[in-house]
Amino acid sequence: MSAPPSSLDMPEMRELVRRLAPVLVPAHLGVWQVDFERSEVAFDALLPQLLGTEADGSLALALPAWAGLVHPDDAARQRDLLEQCLRGGRERYEIEHRLRRRDGSWLECTFRAVVQERSPQGLARRLVGSYQECCSDPHRHEDLQVAATVFTHAREGISITDPQGTIIDVNHAFSRITGYAREEIIGKNPRVLQSGRQSPEFYAAMWKAIIQQGHWSGEMWNRRKDGSLFLEVVTISAVRDEAGLLRHYVAVFSDVTQARETELRLENIAHFDVLTGLPNRVLLFDRLRQCMAQCQRRASSLAVAFLDLDGFKEVNDRYGHALGDQMLIALARRMGDALREGDTLARVGGDEFVVVMADLDGPQHFEPLVQRLLMAASEPVALGLETLQLSASIGITLYPRDAVDAEQLLRHADHAMYQAKQAGKNRMAVFDVAQDAAQANLREVHQEIRSALERSEFALYYQPKVNLRTGEVVGAEALIRWQHPTRGLLAPGLFLPAIDDHVLSTFVGEWVIATALAQMSRWHAEGLMIKVSVNVGAYQLLDGSFAQRLEQLLRAQPDVPPEFLELEILESSALADMAQISHLMRHCQALGVRFALDDFGTGFSSLTYMRRLPAQVIKIDQSFVRDILADADDLSIVQGVIGLATAFRREVIAEGVETMAHGEVLLGLGCELAQGYGIARPMPAAELPQWTRDWAAAHPQGSPLNSREDGAISY
Repeated sequence: MSAPPSSLDMPEMRELVRRLAPVLVPAHLGVWQVDFERSEVAFDALLPQLLGTEADGSLALALPAWAGLVHPDDAARQRDLLEQCLRGGRERYEIEHRLRRRDGSWLECTFRAVVQERSPQGLARRLVGSYQECCSDPHRHEDLQVAATVFTHAREGISITDPQGTIIDVNHAFSRITGYAREEIIGKNPRVLQSGRQSPEFYAAMWKAIIQQGHWSGEMWNRRKDGSLFLEVVTISAVRDEAGLLRHYVAVFSDVTQARETELRLENIAHFDVLTGLPNRVLLFDRLRQCMAQCQRRASSLAVAFLDLDGFKEVNDRYGHALGDQMLIALARRMGDALREGDTLARVGGDEFVVVMADLDGPQHFEPLVQRLLMAASEPVALGLETLQLSASIGITLYPRDAVDAEQLLRHADHAMYQAKQAGKNRMAVFDVAQDAAQANLREVHQEIRSALERSEFALYYQPKVNLRTGEVVGAEALIRWQHPTRGLLAPGLFLPAIDDHVLSTFVGEWVIATALAQMSRWHAEGLMIKVSVNVGAYQLLDGSFAQRLEQLLRAQPDVPPEFLELEILESSALADMAQISHLMRHCQALGVRFALDDFGTGFSSLTYMRRLPAQVIKIDQSFVRDILADADDLSIVQGVIGLATAFRREVIAEGVETMAHGEVLLGLGCELAQGYGIARPMPAAELPQWTRDWAAAHPQGSPLNSREDGAISY
């Protein structure tokens, strides 16, 4: 897991307040935040109680509304101090001022905060700190500060040291995690926990941040009393008194060792073939893209070879899958030995392999390697009492001569492999299709799509999403269809890939969002309050004006709450620029829109996306869900994704639910939300209201779902 961000946004602040409530409430301390970018002040539930406004239920105010609560005699002083922090005049904010209570009386509080982050222009992004009601008793303030650091009931381990680093107190969770009892750790230095894994430079940088910024957050390996190592996510803060003198250091940490181990196991399952141990398709693409980048830097060539075993199906049919698997293992080992160190051999299907041969000095230098592969695949293999012999058909494409992306390179090599099979098998063929013809065909498709937009040939179909446990219809996914004048109704896979990296994808994507919002408006007017998710492609998402255009589309339908719209983004969309995508998502979420990570688990950096992208929903890809009844690996992946989603506090929904048996397995794994053909196929907008009524009649709230005789979920 990566280190927590250096500043707290509103959801993180509220989660911190929730976890530390057993400490904050007895200590009469509150947490607050000024978000200059949102022009908003957020606070915990204590302040509304002090002001007598808890009935309003609001935990945030716009800055002008906040200023309206400040006593007129304090307003100028408070406003000037905020302005100094915003403009860079000072980093710390500390002031006593009065706020108007609901009954007209005045509440006097001390507000403290520190600038957490500044923009490239030097403007503060946020202030984060604490507040407390002023008290005439001079001793109460110190008592409250001490009480605020003794987090006896927190789940996180907490240690408190004096300014010299001597431990003066720990909580129960500290002892549970480290194995050190309170009485044996007090008086010692936290260095007794050091594992030796972090360098002196690591600790020097950590203390530099604590001294200069007042806090540090990150990950480190420490050692328990029994000698075992554990990974912790820790925040260390310097506690100062009103005069600014250092009083204590407080460390708050969580043991994330098990989560990291689960992450590593899931990554291994997701990126390596279980049978042969070779890289799978996901890892293959990652390595291929790296090799392509190296070719560009070194002005060299690479070859992609798509290999299919000739006659393998007959071996399986005659001798059984067990012997077939042994054959695959033996041939995979033999073909790997035939390659150079640094080449990649991956298994991408039952009897299909792909080889990436990088750093070729010339376009024809791949031929000796391919001949060795053909020989390795065609030599007899002794398996017990049987000796079997196969051959291979290999298709080749060369980069950068074939100047396309990684996915297209694989398709071209696959195409060449079929040419080799048609030519007699046990041979190779090199991809050689005129690029001009392909580009002309693509331009023709683009023009057709432009015309389809102008002639209103596109339509949205809606596939319901339901709660498998309660039977509630929780939303619908909007899926585009093309009513082609000659080819009939076309699914998106038949035309959207042609505009993935084209400005047309932005026009089509905006049409989808606008149409979905307009349809929600009509449904809401009819009494059908249903949330709708739409897919957003990478090109549209990375358009600099996306957030602005989304806001305009939302304003065009003022009767549709923004939270009813959910944007589904593919993992590949986030790969281009993780930081930009994350910033854009937060901008859109500020408008009220929700995000879901679609096809989760199919990308190489899936776990990185879960940690770094603020999506509220994780959507398990149907390629994993569809085979969970028969494929133990897919079941393990789905179980792992659900576990991680729970650990990261994300909602999770499974797509591709085709039968009641799928639904029962998912419920048992803790996934309640689902969509798929077993529930309902995508349908025109006009049919959805009646479908929801029929579904509700068949599945009253809280009743278990039934299944039809064909295994589908009935409605």
